[in-house]
Amino acid sequence: MSDPTRSHGTRRAQPSAMPRDLMAGDAPDAAFAARVVTLFPEAFPGVLGQSLTGTALRDGLWSLATVNLRDFGRGRHRKVDDTPAGGGAGLVLRPDVVAAAMQAAAGPGPNIYLSPRGRPFTQAMARDLAAGPGVTLLCGRFEGVDERVLEHFDMSEVSLGDFVLTGGEIAAQALLDATVRLLPGVLGNMASTEEESFSDGLLEHPQYTRPAEWEGRAIPEVLLSGDHGRIAAWRRKQAEDLTRKRRPDLWAARDTGD
Repeated sequence: MSDPTRSHGTRRAQPSAMPRDLMAGDAPDAAFAARVVTLFPEAFPGVLGQSLTGTALRDGLWSLATVNLRDFGRGRHRKVDDTPAGGGAGLVLRPDVVAAAMQAAAGPGPNIYLSPRGRPFTQAMARDLAAGPGVTLLCGRFEGVDERVLEHFDMSEVSLGDFVLTGGEIAAQALLDATVRLLPGVLGNMASTEEESFSDGLLEHPQYTRPAEWEGRAIPEVLLSGDHGRIAAWRRKQAEDLTRKRRPDLWAARDTGD
């Protein structure tokens, strides 16, 4: 069998068939540890290796390991799937294969299966994950995963929205990006996370920068006034107006206190 684990960042994780923290020794004890079970480990770190998340990964502010689901496949061809019980189109990931991979990826934090039928991922969920020790993500393929293994590992199902992807890898990277950027030391100015969209249940206000006029469009005068009180009030009103217009669901949730 080839090495079933692959770490990204400062050091390499050693393979083991026993449940353990794959990130031990890769980063400081307090670092957020992410583990991804996938048929395509070469897809990682992907965009997570770029910009601020990539710098934080190399600096050990968080760690990432992939577990190759194929390495736990059955038979000479390392088969990971089979036909749906009861008939139907497509293939389903086998519970015994997924279980072996999940055991190899065991570590601190929740187990999450990226699935279109899951609970919608939100900024609040990203904050909760960032406050914890890490997460194990299962990337599905084909028609999904045998329900029994989801129940066995008490997996939470999480969705990026009401659409279907070919697999969970893109969703996993989006979830990790939203989470990692909230870790201490990843962003240069943590205050920026307090004013962005969803931080207080509102969409973010419009942003402007130089030049002061472009294509006949000027920066709103209030933003150039130097009056911080007026600027804050203008930004708040813009955020409220945008939220009411574009996301009535968010606006309604604010009214009900949900």
